[in-house]
Amino acid sequence: MNTGDPWPSSSEAKDWVLRMQTKLHRWATDDPVRRFEDLFNLVIHPCFLTVAWERVRGNRGARSAGVDGVSPRSISASAEAMLTSVRADLTATRFRPLPVRERLIPKPGSTTRRRLGIPTTRDRVVQAALKLVLEPIFEADFKPCSYGFRPRRRAQDAIAEIHYLASRSYEWVLEADIEACFDTIEHTALMDRVRGRVTDKRVLSLVKAFLKAGVLREDGASRETITGTPQGGILSPLLANIALSPLDEHFSERWAVHGGDWRRRAHRLKGGATYRLVRYADDFVVLVAGTRQHTEALRAEVAQVLEPVGLRLADSKTRICHIDEGFDFLGFRIQRRRKRGTDEHAIYTYPSKRAIAAVKAKVRALTNRARHRTLNDLLRRLNPLLRGWCAYFQHGVSKRTFGYIDHFVFWRVVGWIRKRHVGLSWRALRRRYLPGWEIQADGIALVLPRTRPVSRYRYRGSRIPTPWASTNSGSAAGPRLGLVESRMQ
Repeated sequence: MNTGDPWPSSSEAKDWVLRMQTKLHRWATDDPVRRFEDLFNLVIHPCFLTVAWERVRGNRGARSAGVDGVSPRSISASAEAMLTSVRADLTATRFRPLPVRERLIPKPGSTTRRRLGIPTTRDRVVQAALKLVLEPIFEADFKPCSYGFRPRRRAQDAIAEIHYLASRSYEWVLEADIEACFDTIEHTALMDRVRGRVTDKRVLSLVKAFLKAGVLREDGASRETITGTPQGGILSPLLANIALSPLDEHFSERWAVHGGDWRRRAHRLKGGATYRLVRYADDFVVLVAGTRQHTEALRAEVAQVLEPVGLRLADSKTRICHIDEGFDFLGFRIQRRRKRGTDEHAIYTYPSKRAIAAVKAKVRALTNRARHRTLNDLLRRLNPLLRGWCAYFQHGVSKRTFGYIDHFVFWRVVGWIRKRHVGLSWRALRRRYLPGWEIQADGIALVLPRTRPVSRYRYRGSRIPTPWASTNSGSAAGPRLGLVESRMQ
């Protein structure tokens, strides 16, 4: 496409990108050792840049600006000019990423804060285009035990696998966390993993440039990024999964050594153990069908696998426990308990105390009297929080917890109303704001967690399809697509 030609529409670009991603994924799957030579032409392709811009503009962080002070939401009519400029700079090898703007945000359920790096709008577009090109290739290599920041995978899949395994003799657990994972990834080891699939020097230099872009701290000082990938960048989750893939491969190889189910059972009868890894980004657990001694030996083994990537386990968050003791993972409490009224035991997954405390703290903050002018404003902020929280935990044993949160929220809102209307009688308050004991304002009713349905999440195992598993691979872009394909063969 010439720079003077009109840019493709959003729908045309999405269709073309999906077809191209499907081809990349199929080529990577069919040939596990294939190294892709010419990917830069895809990164700068108008269709990929258009889809990348759509994702950047629709992202939750579109209101946040980088060091240049320009947020994606502030760019509307000038978007095409911005994309044209980015493409011209990439083509002429003039593009240089700017440092990310550092923000320290509180860690959920903790008093500590973590670093969040906010790239500029132009850098986000290029990162999104790189991710669109690289993700289908590396997804062909990623193992099923990894669930974080991957398409069509979610935290509930990880919890379902833990429930499945813990119900089948995997009773010992190594609960682990990587210390400052995004800040300490070794660049050399990461780039070596990327080079295992990509030989295009222009793409590799772009990835390395983002890793070395630096950080502008909140106090105005600049800091070089010798290790790590800024948490908050669009490309960072994919790079983190690439860096952590040796851990997935290590346990997948150990699992494959014992062959089928009967060989694994025979191995355990001889005093051996089998292991399964369940990982969500830098949080992971290793479930062991064996003894505590087998599990304790894993700590050093995992540390040895992570060491070449520059990562190490956080001692304060790494522990060994039995499934009867229970452990917290991704906001859930997972524990084997006796079924009420029977002598049978089962694995239960329900919201953890930390998750409950976190949502209560958010409700308290929202129901502060000074935060909202009207009840309508309060409900517009409160309802999405409650819907999202209930949707996340609806696939656990959460009915009683939902009832508790329902009671807590109801009386927090009632307290807010009474403080806003001092002197209003209880009878008048009920008539005006609580018809039928339901809180309403201007046609908006408070979401009631107790009414949310609860169901068991179906364990999908390794059958989770990628977005590129089946799609019409015919060309809709004519000669341009054929040119890109011929360069990549």
